[in-house]
Amino acid sequence: MKPTSSAKQAILFTGINYLGVIIGVISTVLIYPLDKELLGIIRFIDACAQIMFPIILLGSTHALINFYPTLDAYLQKKLFSFSLLSLAKMSVIVGLAVWGCYVFVPKTNLEYFYLGFPLAIAMAYVDLFRRQAANLKRLAYVTFFEKIIPKLTLPLAFVFVLFLGWNVLQGISLYIVSYFVIVGIVGTYIYKHFSFKWHENYTDLFSGLSKKEYYWYSFFAFAGSFGQFFAFRVDSLMIPAFLGYEQNGTFSIGVTLASTLAIPATGVFALYAPVVSDLIKKSQLRELNIKYKEVARVLFFIGMLLYSLVIVGIEPFFKLLPTYDNLKESLPIIYLLGFNVVINMCTGFNNEIISYSKYYRFNLVSILILMVLNIGLNLYFLQSTDLGLVGVAIASLISMGLFNVFKTYFIYRKLKLWPFDRQYAYLLLCMISIVSIVYYIPLTGKGVVVLLIKSILIVGANLVVVLCTSWVSSLKNYLVALFTNK
Repeated sequence: MKPTSSAKQAILFTGINYLGVIIGVISTVLIYPLDKELLGIIRFIDACAQIMFPIILLGSTHALINFYPTLDAYLQKKLFSFSLLSLAKMSVIVGLAVWGCYVFVPKTNLEYFYLGFPLAIAMAYVDLFRRQAANLKRLAYVTFFEKIIPKLTLPLAFVFVLFLGWNVLQGISLYIVSYFVIVGIVGTYIYKHFSFKWHENYTDLFSGLSKKEYYWYSFFAFAGSFGQFFAFRVDSLMIPAFLGYEQNGTFSIGVTLASTLAIPATGVFALYAPVVSDLIKKSQLRELNIKYKEVARVLFFIGMLLYSLVIVGIEPFFKLLPTYDNLKESLPIIYLLGFNVVINMCTGFNNEIISYSKYYRFNLVSILILMVLNIGLNLYFLQSTDLGLVGVAIASLISMGLFNVFKTYFIYRKLKLWPFDRQYAYLLLCMISIVSIVYYIPLTGKGVVVLLIKSILIVGANLVVVLCTSWVSSLKNYLVALFTNK
């Protein structure tokens, strides 16, 4: 059995992401620790952009995915064109608001906030082009530039600042410009395969699509995206306020390394979004439930495998590096946020199911609740405890855990879809047993030797589980086809 086109895209997507991850990890462990304050400043600017980013989008990219399968080819192009126009209009509105802040608020209070605006515009257009690439099943090319260019320019900016005398603003500007380069490249690619054009009138688009439904859906998608930032990423804004930019850099190192575990999930979620949307529109819930369980097991296996490698190997790996003293503060962050990523992966594409069903409003309710919870937990740990960054990571872990519990239970109640089964339970117990046994194996010798032996044992034992059982059948079929060339 040969891998399907979607499977090939998922593997290629994952491969590209991990190429970016390799570059990012090298930079994170060797370059960024040399100036954690600069890293904290850039992550703060990125967080500011993430606040403006959903306002500029205003749910248009989610609406593109949701309504795209229901339209004919002509109206699909008009919908994409309408999305481009919406982004341009909202960019002007947000720009005026930022200008107002610049004029009436003292610069010293928002020194780096304004730099988030151009970055937010570029991020918005990249996201729109990426969504359309998913519709066209051509995600890999766009992903290459989206993931690789920033991973190259950010460490380059550090090198220029640290060793060539650039100031902080020049280094930040290089990072922001890289996103506009991505917009130009991926926009040209999308146009080549999807020759859209501007229109003066969109009446025919909204004759085939309810304007009220479109705007309501976009509003709820926007509210969900906006609230999601405060539910899960507000730490990038709060840490500088309470602990300073250097501590923000320390936390960012932990976030960057922990987030590498989520790369396979990112690819699968992006590729399955149009599939989920189509199956829900056609009311093919039985087939959707099969894919739901299958993808949940695959993502849990991959996430838990990578997290197992982190548990047994991250600290020995850090000790081999010259930057260990600057990295060791991030270890508890990596452990906590890595587990956070596994929790998010283990429930499959539950967010996509809710987003593209008639119950999409639930996302808004749950995220608003968790937004209040996460901000409250962060304030508690930062103000009332001495846990510092560990407290911030615990707040994130609690928020993500509750968020996934809420979503999974809601999907079961409303759609009778459930990602867990007996095979999932067997897989869970087996993988926990493997990492527990390998972690406590008493090995002596050089650190690099112990690291390699334990990593090989983790990977080898888990591959045996995949190949000797049907618990992760899709991954097993792919590996068999890959090695037998069938």
